[in-house]
Amino acid sequence: MTEIPEDHPRYMSLVTREMLVKGVNDGITSMQGLIAQGRGEAFDYLIGEKTTGTAMRATKAAAAMLLLAERPVISVNGNTAALVSKEICELSKLIDAPVEVNLFHRTEERVGKIVKRLRSDGCITIYGDNPDRLIPGLSHDRAKASSEGIWAADVVLVPLEDGDRCEALIRMGKKVITIDLNPLSRTSRMATITIVDNIVRAIPNIHAFALEMKSMSPMELQEIVVEFSNAESLSRSLEDIAENLKKLQ
Repeated sequence: MTEIPEDHPRYMSLVTREMLVKGVNDGITSMQGLIAQGRGEAFDYLIGEKTTGTAMRATKAAAAMLLLAERPVISVNGNTAALVSKEICELSKLIDAPVEVNLFHRTEERVGKIVKRLRSDGCITIYGDNPDRLIPGLSHDRAKASSEGIWAADVVLVPLEDGDRCEALIRMGKKVITIDLNPLSRTSRMATITIVDNIVRAIPNIHAFALEMKSMSPMELQEIVVEFSNAESLSRSLEDIAENLKKLQ
């Protein structure tokens, strides 16, 4: 990767770009994933390239929901694997949630490489290389799911998700937690909980909250989830953007 000086004002953003370019060269990330990263980076500018208080509240609710889940599953695509593979594996072990690879631009070679990356980074239970179910309402490869993974899940964490699969999972009766820097996207609006934040910050934050709250009672966790409103959180995220833009004037 290109050497980036740590005192560069946008060090983390540039490192993230390099990680995704390496992901493409390693056969993990698709070329289209670079375009998605550019779109997300633009929204990260708008929120100030930091985790807002609004995002932290959503993250806490997400951690509580994952701890309450009977069968949580973490869905992983190419960008997620390139950026936070180790962090995903750490979270997977903490909340006892298997990981399932699901790709829009799917090839069996890419799936195999992502599974290998996840396994080398510590993930234990990984699905997606031999899907045996189809999510109703989707005609694309994203419909492919594993009967012991996403198909059976009650809560699915789907970072960097596309809207129609999020909507299809909701129709199946599942709760969906997503990480999306665009508070206006269909994914953000359809999800049960949307964390408007960069995935490189959000996944470690979910892990930290889950670790902190792991000893809480189900009643205490449920109270955190019930008090959260995704619609209100998205409205606050738009207010956060407006306030940040005012500061730049």
